[in-house]
Formats: sequence, structure tokens, C-alpha cells
Amino acid sequence: MLMKEAGLQCKQRRPHRYRSSGTEALIASNQLKRNFNVSTVNQVWCGDVTYIQVGKRWLYLAAVIDLYARRVVGWAFSMIADARLACEALRMAAESRGRPAGVMFHSDQGCQYTSHKFRAALEEYGLEQSMSHRGQCWDNAVMERFFGALKSEWIPAEGYETEAQAQLDIQAYLMRYNLKRLHSYNGYETPVAMEKKLKVAA
Repeated sequence: MLMKEAGLQCKQRRPHRYRSSGTEALIASNQLKRNFNVSTVNQVWCGDVTYIQVGKRWLYLAAVIDLYARRVVGWAFSMIADARLACEALRMAAESRGRPAGVMFHSDQGCQYTSHKFRAALEEYGLEQSMSHRGQCWDNAVMERFFGALKSEWIPAEGYETEAQAQLDIQAYLMRYNLKRLHSYNGYETPVAMEKKLKVAA
């Protein structure tokens, strides 16, 4: 009524149409299906990317976890959350574990993981891709819990002053997480201790 009296008309904006970049997102099926309990190492790896405040910018961390004992086996940092970041974390995982073939790699449908670059890295190492359903964070719950622990237990509430400071401090947490942090999932053993037990049993 007020708009009519003032001689105003409502005009809604047209929906924004995103132009295709010319590259198709490579979506993989969800083969993991929330089956986070696996029987051995290098059976399933999960990956994801999170952000950490550094000054007035964001530092991005890509991490890869082996589901057997929840051990962090690969990570990478970058000020840009692109496919190269995810590929660097994957390469660290693959090389540090002796390039095991046939591992299932599970992630969300983030642009880093749906890229042709990341798909090529998976093929290079002979890994099988699995992805969460869109918008279903619990399809990758292990990574969500890991990043939650990192931010609640370790990262300062105000973030870090420099990129170098952030990387050094976060890497210290990753070492502690694997070597010293007791996990209820592992019967209150560390990830490294659980993997050693598996080797002894074998």
C-alpha cells in the first residue's frame, strides 16, 4: 500500500545464470556409504579441505586420513583452495604409504575433488574415487570430526599472525594427533600404535 502511494513498483532481479567454464565436474558415486569401519590399512582414505584464519586472510589445509586407525597420512597447505592443494595432500599420502594400489579415496563434492587434475592424480596412483552425496556432511564424518578436533583443541580462537606460524603449529598438532592423542575409536590407543598392532598380528 505504501509503495503504491509513493508510486513505486517492485522489480525482482532475474536469477543469476552461471556461465560454464567449459570443464565438467567429475562426480563419483558414493561407494563408501558411511561404512567407516575398515579391516586394514590402505583400504579407505578420506580427504577434505578446511580453512584457518591467518591475519585477515584464510590458509587452507587439505588432509588425508586412513580410516583403519584414523591416522593422518597426508596434508598440504595453501593460500588458495584449488585442486593443486588436494593433489599435494594426496601425493604425500600415496608416497608416505608406499604407493598402495586399489585404495578407495572418499571425499565430498568440493571443486578440488571433482576436478580433472585430481582425477588424473587418482589414476596416476591407481586409486578408486568415492564421493559423498551433495550436501551430506555426515557422508564424510571422519574428516568433519578431525577438523572439529583440530579447531577446538589446538588452533587459537584469534587464528595466527603469519602463514609460516600457522603451518608449523598445525603440523605439530598433526604429529601429536598420530603419535600421542588417544582415540576412543581405537580403544584409547593412538593411530600409530593401532597400526603397529596390526603389523604384529599379521
